[in-house]
Amino acid sequence: MEAEFILFFLQVLRISVPYVLTSVGAVFSERGGVINLALEGLILAGAFGAAIGQHFSGSALIGIITGILCGLVVAALHAFVTVTLKVDQIVTGIAINILVMGATRFGLSVLFGSSMNSERIDGLAVPSVLLDPIFILAVAAVCIGHIALFRTPWGLRLRSTGENAEAVDAAGVNVALMRYSGVLISGVLAALAGVFLAFQQHSFTDNMSAGRGYIALAAMIIGKWTPAGAALASFLFAGAESLEMWLQTGLIPSQLVQALPYVLTLLVLAGFVGKSRAPREVGVPFEK
Repeated sequence: MEAEFILFFLQVLRISVPYVLTSVGAVFSERGGVINLALEGLILAGAFGAAIGQHFSGSALIGIITGILCGLVVAALHAFVTVTLKVDQIVTGIAINILVMGATRFGLSVLFGSSMNSERIDGLAVPSVLLDPIFILAVAAVCIGHIALFRTPWGLRLRSTGENAEAVDAAGVNVALMRYSGVLISGVLAALAGVFLAFQQHSFTDNMSAGRGYIALAAMIIGKWTPAGAALASFLFAGAESLEMWLQTGLIPSQLVQALPYVLTLLVLAGFVGKSRAPREVGVPFEK
């Protein structure tokens, strides 16, 4: 029983990594005032970049760097359209998800002759998730993210930008720059989540984000727009997903078991409606 519990716990930690990275990244974007529904696309971009980077270079480090760069490109596009052009942030996020899904599918066809998956990559050869560098980065992102957001002048400016952009501008702070920084940080962390998925599955597969971006967004809301809260909520969802795998014994209908993480998401969100407050001006374009 003890061995099974350890296996279950390690599985929860492994599953939680993409949720933690993506939800913490979303905190920075939304604290700055930008809704980031493009998280699915950012995860996919990171995973695709990691797969092609390691495939063509043979280096996991190059794969990580390529994945992050792909995420930054997509995040910069989201920031440009929403912050500079002031297009509706929700519509932009959904459009970017569709764009990246199509672009990665096209990239698979061109590079690997398949619209479903890439060739196998080695990923990172580590004996346990506890020694995985990306897991360590996820833990660091929570700790450093909390300090940066609540204990530094930059964090105060970012949070103020999401609450009252006009007052921040009057104080001489560049609102656009602050919002860009939040979205780009979100892009880096969500892309790392995609890198982790690609390395764990040893390939890139079409639509491999599988709704993780939306669940991470829910974790951020449940976590009250804080890195630590988002991480704890991510563990909750990872636990539900891990439990889903353990319950696939045939005693319970498979459709019901597979729906468990999404049902839990809806129930928890319903319980938190009205109990957590979003940044006051999130989603509101700033007109100087």
